[in-house]
Amino acid sequence: MATRLFVYYKVPEAALAATIDAVHRVQAGLRAAHPGLQAELLRRPELQGGQVTLMETYAGALTPAVEAAIAEATSALPQTRHSERFIPLE
Repeated sequence: MATRLFVYYKVPEAALAATIDAVHRVQAGLRAAHPGLQAELLRRPELQGGQVTLMETYAGALTPAVEAAIAEATSALPQTRHSERFIPLE
């Protein structure tokens, strides 16, 4: 079954553009290093308390090694990051 990884966190609105650029660079590097990895960046449309919620999604061959590479590559991105794994229903 193809696991999907969802990682969400909040960033101040003032840091949004820089964070989006950083995440796009990290995800491009991860896709290049791990063929078949799918990565996407989403945001909640509303602003809450001056912060925007971002969500990174990862799908494809999410082996333990790939998940470790994602954790390492994203360690400099905004924290605290919340990760959840989901699997498709059959």
